[in-house]
Amino acid sequence: MSRPPLRLLPGIVLAALLVALRYVLPFIFPDGELRDSLQGVAVIGGMAGALMIALWWLFLSRAAWSDRLSAIAVMAAALFATRFFLHPSIVGGMMGFMLYVYAIPVMTIALVVWAVTFHASSPGRRRVAMIVIISTAGAAWALVRSEGVIAGGSDLHWRWSMTPEERLLAEGGDAPELPPPAAATVEIPEAAVASTPSPVAPPATARVDWPGFRGPRRDSVIRGVQIETDWVTSPPQQLWRRAIGPGWSSLAVRGDILYTQEQRGDDELVAAYRVSTGAPVWRHKDPVRFYESNGGAGPRATPTLSGGRLYSLGATGIVNALDARTGAVIWTRDAATDTGAKLPGWGFTGSPLVVADTVVVATSGRLVAYDKSTGQPRWTAQTKGGSYSSPHLATIGGVPQIVMLSGFGASSVSLADGAVLWENAFEGTPIVQPVLLSGGDLLISSADAMGGLGVRRLTVSGGASGWTVEERWTSKGLKPYFNDYVVNDGHAFGFDGRILSCISLEDGAKKWKGGRYGQGQLMLLPDQDLLLVLSEDGELALVSAKPDEYKELAKVPALNGKTWNHPVLAGDILLVRNGEEMVAFRLTLARVAQ
Repeated sequence: MSRPPLRLLPGIVLAALLVALRYVLPFIFPDGELRDSLQGVAVIGGMAGALMIALWWLFLSRAAWSDRLSAIAVMAAALFATRFFLHPSIVGGMMGFMLYVYAIPVMTIALVVWAVTFHASSPGRRRVAMIVIISTAGAAWALVRSEGVIAGGSDLHWRWSMTPEERLLAEGGDAPELPPPAAATVEIPEAAVASTPSPVAPPATARVDWPGFRGPRRDSVIRGVQIETDWVTSPPQQLWRRAIGPGWSSLAVRGDILYTQEQRGDDELVAAYRVSTGAPVWRHKDPVRFYESNGGAGPRATPTLSGGRLYSLGATGIVNALDARTGAVIWTRDAATDTGAKLPGWGFTGSPLVVADTVVVATSGRLVAYDKSTGQPRWTAQTKGGSYSSPHLATIGGVPQIVMLSGFGASSVSLADGAVLWENAFEGTPIVQPVLLSGGDLLISSADAMGGLGVRRLTVSGGASGWTVEERWTSKGLKPYFNDYVVNDGHAFGFDGRILSCISLEDGAKKWKGGRYGQGQLMLLPDQDLLLVLSEDGELALVSAKPDEYKELAKVPALNGKTWNHPVLAGDILLVRNGEEMVAFRLTLARVAQ
């Protein structure tokens, strides 16, 4: 009795739909309003299509059961074997699921192609072809590597292609002006550092243009500066562009020197460059390398300037106090050891906070305060749950305190001894900073593995007799992930996913949503009600910071490659960087009517 012919048409239709959803639509719309939405549709559609093809093959195809089960077994064996040959970036990508998310849809398409092509062949030939075609579809993923996530997808390259970091190391030729300082720790009294002149960098008494992460108040607000917004007639003028090692550090600036952190091979660097030329001035190296597949290699925190010193936190927990002029080590500590914190998946990301004579460092929600001069620990504090946020100085009810967002929510600790003053539960994994409002209210936020969870307004009051925390509202109209937001004239502006959004501070109601800038960062120029946005794709945009409507005023390309780093504006010099390059622009200042 002859076997009925294979029922191929459903498989062909399902494979065509899978190809359209997973590959064609993202190719047709690589940019623009639909890109981010289609990325999610592509991933979900690809896995759903693969499941439907598998169900068709097992229950509706009419193939011999030996072929049905053999094909599934070949897929499983190919996936298992391929894992031993994958690039580490694929192994760890998408929380360890990248191979399956990318390979399974391709393998099910290969199954349909094999069935259509070889269904009439002899059993031996048919099964050899099955093994070759399906295994090749899986094994091909051993030929690629990932540069991490971008725009909701993965930045894939051939495995043998050089990374930007490898190209930078191969080129060389960018030795700093100053030779590496002696490896031994140098005990330099801070007063001496602050008063000794240097022919290389401005003296420590020079104006601090941008002392560290998100500016003097950690709020990304540039006060007293107005720029020309017509970038057709007065575009940003590039001063220089240079390659830089990977890392998501922002910059600190004093005079003609900028400071940042980066990775070069097996060394984690704290580095100084000239603002005017981009030339390297000095580099401090620690022989450690942090890497994870989604964000890549390198440090995440931003160094902090105070007096004549620069304080930094590396991705593995190394805290350095360096002479800002020469890079000489004044003291160094291991914050992970001092706090007992375990290295989290994305590394330690909290930028050091300098308050009076204390340096406060966060390691995944745990705080340690160091003596600014000697590096000796003064106190430690453990908030509840992990965190990628940085410690934030706030004065509430006349009491200076440190607000820390953690997996539990928001906590405030005393500057004197780290004792907990008050708490508010908002569970998740926070990354961005709290925002202190006039009158003592706070905006806090949280996130999870899928993105932001929303913003909450708290009214905090109290003092020596105790503290009370009242939740005013919680809004999902603004859901920042790792993209900080700003406040202007009674409204908050930031990223709701990958789209800019504006909400009212009165009740959290959404005022508008528009403009896709990926996982970008932004700054506020309040004197002009203006947002300066640096998109994930490396574009600079000017957007109105008004609640009536979303309005983009200008946009120009700035950086090549994925850009998550916070921009810096020091006077009329705009500094931007990512994990590949760093660029300085001069912005035309607006003429202000007297």
